Amino acid sequence: MSLKHILGLDHVVVTVRDLDAAAEQWRGLGFTVSPRGTHSPILGTGNYTIMFGDDYVELLGILTETEQNKPTREYLAKREGLERAAFTTDDAAAGTEELKSRGFAALGPIHFGRPVELPGGGAGEARFNVFRWPLEENPGSLRIFACQHLTRDTVWIPELQRHANGASRLVRLEVLTPDPKAAAQHLARLIDEPARPEGDGWLVPSGGKRADFLFYDAAGFARRYPDAVRDGAANEGAVALVVATSDLAGAKTALGARGTAHDGAISVAASAANGIVLSFLPQ
Repeated sequence: MSLKHILGLDHVVVTVRDLDAAAEQWRGLGFTVSPRGTHSPILGTGNYTIMFGDDYVELLGILTETEQNKPTREYLAKREGLERAAFTTDDAAAGTEELKSRGFAALGPIHFGRPVELPGGGAGEARFNVFRWPLEENPGSLRIFACQHLTRDTVWIPELQRHANGASRLVRLEVLTPDPKAAAQHLARLIDEPARPEGDGWLVPSGGKRADFLFYDAAGFARRYPDAVRDGAANEGAVALVVATSDLAGAKTALGARGTAHDGAISVAASAANGIVLSFLPQ
């Protein structure tokens, strides 16, 4: 029986050491990046978002050390990159209780917000309720949590959803791990979705029409991406993000020399995207 309050992948969290520099780097890859946001003091973090139709990328940095962001600081001590994946929940409180009823020590719900600069001037607020799976439940070293959006109109702003590279949605989050089958089955248990073999790896759908998770080993990673694209990637964990584009030629123009064409896609080396291989596929 699927989890009633998990609706698929909501966004991915790219944790970076220099938040403003990261925002400029992703703008240079043809993305429209939101104004900088500052989270509630309990979190001690700031962010920029890259919005698509139903999902998004969040660039996250530490502004003030707090107990809540200790795991993120520990992650940054080792690397930048795709630290966490968030699922959409329609009810964070009910989702927390649902996990607890299945034996997971869910943490939350936690309420927080951040101010939002609105197009044309003025300000609003984005508010959220979140809960997370226990830290030790991290398939393939990927932490997961769930996010309930209380103010979608201040997050999914139309002007922020148009990108020079044509990006329109997340297709797949790819995780490098020594045992892809075990990691996929671990995630499958956590979100109650099936794991199945897929080419050179193991795939777990996130729910609905949202992006999938693909787990593979080092050989699978090497078969999917040229050496130059894998430059700067970690040896384990979430290493690649596949994004749909409605304009592959536009993506090629936006990426310029940073884009490498291969197998019908255009990819950016991990060294040019905060430790993540970023790959664009035509819709």
